[in-house]
Amino acid sequence: MDQNQESQSNLVCAVNLEWQNSQQSILRRANYKSATLCLVRNEFKELFIEVRDEKSNPKYHLKDITVHNKFMSEGKASINFQHQNMVLLISNAPPAHLLMFLRSLYVKLAGDKSDSKVGMRERLLSKKSQVLQEISPVTLQEIKNAKAKSGISTTPDITPPSGSKRPRIADKNVKKKAGKKLCMTSVAPVALDPEQSEVLEAARRGQSFFFTGSAGTGKSYLLRRIIAVLPPEVTVATASTGVAACHIGGVTLHSFAGIGSGEAAVEQCVQMASRVQVQQSWRRCRHLIIDEVSMVDGDFFEKLEQVARAVRGCDRPFGGLQLILCGDFLQLAPVGRPGKKVRFCFQTPAWDRCVSACFELTRVHRQSDQAFIDVLQSVRVGRVTAEISKKLTDTSGHNIETEGILATRLCSHTKDANLINENNLSKLPGPGRCFAAQDSDPQAARQLDQQTPVPGTLELRAGAQVMLVKNISVAEGLVNGARGVVTGFGDGGFPLVRFRSRQEVCVRPDKWTVRTAGAGVLVRRQLPLKLAWAFSIHKSQGLTLDCVEMSLARVFEAGQAYVALSRARSLHTLRVVDFDPAQVWANPDVLAFYRRLRRSVQAARLVPLGAAHGR
Repeated sequence: MDQNQESQSNLVCAVNLEWQNSQQSILRRANYKSATLCLVRNEFKELFIEVRDEKSNPKYHLKDITVHNKFMSEGKASINFQHQNMVLLISNAPPAHLLMFLRSLYVKLAGDKSDSKVGMRERLLSKKSQVLQEISPVTLQEIKNAKAKSGISTTPDITPPSGSKRPRIADKNVKKKAGKKLCMTSVAPVALDPEQSEVLEAARRGQSFFFTGSAGTGKSYLLRRIIAVLPPEVTVATASTGVAACHIGGVTLHSFAGIGSGEAAVEQCVQMASRVQVQQSWRRCRHLIIDEVSMVDGDFFEKLEQVARAVRGCDRPFGGLQLILCGDFLQLAPVGRPGKKVRFCFQTPAWDRCVSACFELTRVHRQSDQAFIDVLQSVRVGRVTAEISKKLTDTSGHNIETEGILATRLCSHTKDANLINENNLSKLPGPGRCFAAQDSDPQAARQLDQQTPVPGTLELRAGAQVMLVKNISVAEGLVNGARGVVTGFGDGGFPLVRFRSRQEVCVRPDKWTVRTAGAGVLVRRQLPLKLAWAFSIHKSQGLTLDCVEMSLARVFEAGQAYVALSRARSLHTLRVVDFDPAQVWANPDVLAFYRRLRRSVQAARLVPLGAAHGR
């Protein structure tokens, strides 16, 4: 059985079985810390779920069931076998595998052709009544049939200005409703390229590694795929910044570590991390993911590794955790304290102890123009030829405005971007409307401001330049970074926005979830929009902008010019007003690191097949 088939019909997870009486009191329990759930059929084509572990493999007829999948993103779900008064509770399942498993369950049930008229005598006389076979993989035709049977609508979260409401999709009854939500997702995730697949396989093997790549190579997408295949109860996804942590559904590295700023002595940091709640988080963790590791200070990283060994009571590198690091050291560097030289993570002894392999993604997905990709790759390493300088200088005359949508100006300083947005909004005629975020905990508003891409209060007016800050409908171009202009206000007072990629749409509030170190959750509901006359280069990381203008005269960091330029889709959607080759440079220590990294990657690929991977 290949990987894809196994992910559809088999699921490795923790399982709890509970049998109840008519008053919902629990009569009996069976617990499996780790088991494999399998979808199987008998000779009468009846569908069963089999619970396999080392000691037994009981099976349960999938008849008259209800599926609850509200917490599927946390690796949890439940199946209620009504005719048996039994509930099967799933936990600690890799979310991606759980999604495929439940989707397969729904599709197979929707197309169930079992013979319900088979009598008891025929069953008893059948020699194959106990012979079970695993189900065949779900086909495209089966999914189409299941959708048609359920009458699924794929209306996106952003609705037309007519104000027609989206159909609400419940998830209680698997035969009528659960499949709607499951099948709303595409048949399979976007296929990974060979480089990305190699990284994902290293994560499955339990190897500690660092993977990198230039802007637009799909690092964040791959990281989310990695998170989805790891058991959630023992996996902690972190990032060096709050917005990056929110983007991957994780927490900030500082929040998880529990050592404050990390400026205290190691002994004091260990004491801080030994507090009961923090220590429990450290000890429960088996897989630690750090996104944007390039912005983590080297001294902090070194102390963190020592804290991990002390708090976990294990002297192996990083306390025995699998460490998955992601970032691009040729983009933005750590923010150093005044008068102190910045030290990168790779310059610490902890890096050499903990990182057993490195991978580099080289295929760019954000831009399709090879000429522009070549320009960006040269700028990334601080190399600007006369030809590159001319190409970028020539963009100053580009007219990239269309249908009232102006180019977003990238600024090197956040305060400059905020001032431009405020001034332009105040010049618009007519009354404005303020949209206040709905926060689950108003006392945490400041934290939510820092860790979500949307403000607590957003003022809009007709004519306001805005940017979408969440993927809503990739197929229709409604993605993170899509530019638009507010044309008015529709039903419910929500803004009507005309985007570059489509007609006018009514933008409604969306939800952002922020996890806290103590396994808590904060939620903010707000319009997925931000003012977009201007944006700071730091805040633009991870965005793909439809039309962008920039001045690089005040660039003050290595890699900052590259980050700004790489936000554009092409040279035709870019305008650089005052390009100066002197503003483009790369840190020499980082360049030397990448030369070593590429040599090690090449050497690893020359290892004969069958050689051991990792340590």
